[in-house]
Amino acid sequence: MENYSLIFVCMVAYLVSFASAKPGIATFYTKYIPSACFKNQDHGKMIAAAGDALWKNGAMCGKKFTVKCTGPRNGVRHPCTGKSVTVKVVDQCPGCPSTMDLSREAFEIIAKPVAGIINIDYKKV
Repeated sequence: MENYSLIFVCMVAYLVSFASAKPGIATFYTKYIPSACFKNQDHGKMIAAAGDALWKNGAMCGKKFTVKCTGPRNGVRHPCTGKSVTVKVVDQCPGCPSTMDLSREAFEIIAKPVAGIINIDYKKV
């Protein structure tokens, strides 16, 4: 009986976390330094630049998000890998068509880079 309870709790937790994700759009970029949040400090490769809707005047600097590809936005069929990635916001992407401009390394974990632009679900960690 205890095993069933544990399975049930895990399923509920998964569904709640999935339900709290927000839909958005992701693209990728390749020049990471300098950044709007941290100037010339290197914060690795699992990073993102926030689009105007997410930027909130720099309030998202340093915040982490889990991002998952949910489908194509152009003619590339089946761009998603089925994986998710956690990124830290280190920059702003003013005027970007996307919610998040991911590092190329983060993008290729969740989607084929040839897609260039994808639909995503994202949630703050």
